[in-house]
Amino acid sequence: MDFEKMSSKELFEEAKKYIPGGVNSPVRAFRSVDGEPFFTRAAHGAKLETVDGKTLVDFVCTWGPALFGHDNPVIREAVRKALERGTSFGTPSAAEVEMAKLVHEMIPCAEMVRMTNSGTEATMSCIRLARGYTKRDKIVKFSGCYHGHVDSLLVKAGSGALTFGNPDSAGIPADLARLTIVLPFNDTAAIDECFSKYGDEIACVILEPYPANVGLIPPKPGFLKHLRETCTRQGSLLVFDEVITGFRVAAGGAQARENVMPDLCALGKIIGGGLPVGAFCGRREIMEYIAPLGPVYQAGTLSGNPLAMAAGVAALKMIREGNPYDALEKKSMFIVDAVRGAAKERGVAVQTPMAASLFSFFFNENEVVDYETALKSSTETYKKFFKNCLDNGVYLAPSAFEICFMSAAHGEDDLQLAADVMAKSIKSL
Repeated sequence: MDFEKMSSKELFEEAKKYIPGGVNSPVRAFRSVDGEPFFTRAAHGAKLETVDGKTLVDFVCTWGPALFGHDNPVIREAVRKALERGTSFGTPSAAEVEMAKLVHEMIPCAEMVRMTNSGTEATMSCIRLARGYTKRDKIVKFSGCYHGHVDSLLVKAGSGALTFGNPDSAGIPADLARLTIVLPFNDTAAIDECFSKYGDEIACVILEPYPANVGLIPPKPGFLKHLRETCTRQGSLLVFDEVITGFRVAAGGAQARENVMPDLCALGKIIGGGLPVGAFCGRREIMEYIAPLGPVYQAGTLSGNPLAMAAGVAALKMIREGNPYDALEKKSMFIVDAVRGAAKERGVAVQTPMAASLFSFFFNENEVVDYETALKSSTETYKKFFKNCLDNGVYLAPSAFEICFMSAAHGEDDLQLAADVMAKSIKSL
């Protein structure tokens, strides 16, 4: 059987025989947009080439890592050189030290850094470390913030502003979920109520400073600062999940953009330059609680993999030397303006939150400020919009509750094509 000669439909049917749902991550199944996935043969710059011979302008960017586009020549060369020395050592290497130093210099809270293999591992480790450091058990998260498939964090809110979490997946013990308090994002009153009841039991508050797994939701002015002040006063740690926003909204992440310093921070995606990676970092006295210095155990056979370190170091150096964020923001605004203009002309209600290289589309008459208002957006309208764009060569996130990513590789022709296609798609709704 020659898999290289099979169509997307044929590959998907074959994949379903051996891979649950035919995919290795659920959103790739396209179920949220009532479709079936295409399979990619290659990716270069801002474009994907499918096995069906179609070329797509890509605004998913491998869900974030491709800040400089696919197959960036600088990153590719860094990986090639690293490959000549081997794929994995199981010992420390110089590239790990260089990566840690770069993260330390660029992320404000990063006094010390520990590498992992994924963002999920990074957030999981932050939670364990926070509990070990504070000697408390309860944690606080926010509805709509996704932190990977960590048992303590894969919970959803019940009714009411202040509630203990209910398992959001089979296989999560209810007793574990009850240690997680779920609050609405952007609600300072809910934070105050929570801490008045449980303040001396809360190990940490974890959140995406810009929630980006339910569409993009900007924090209200003062919300993050209020969290910082509350955690400091109550002796709880503030943990930012910057797996998406780290190096996406600014060189120092959302914490630099918002001037709010967390105690711990989870990173991923861009710091691997497209290879699997994660990291967590934070204040020295907290990070020194990690083994082998302290009692909190965390380990990983492939953590600091030399290929991933080489790719990530190359990406971070390009960020530091080139500061691409103004250009990325202008490109994102070009796309957002095209959609806004077409929506206004057609009379379609759409919200278009944006932060540097991140943007999303909510077909909603009201501003989206939290999970509940996000869920009131029209998923049916998004499905039509998505399909119209995909049919005409533009690949957006295959879910109404995911975000789009801009890259430095998107050129004027890519942007103009995408703007024209999106505007036409909006007008056809």
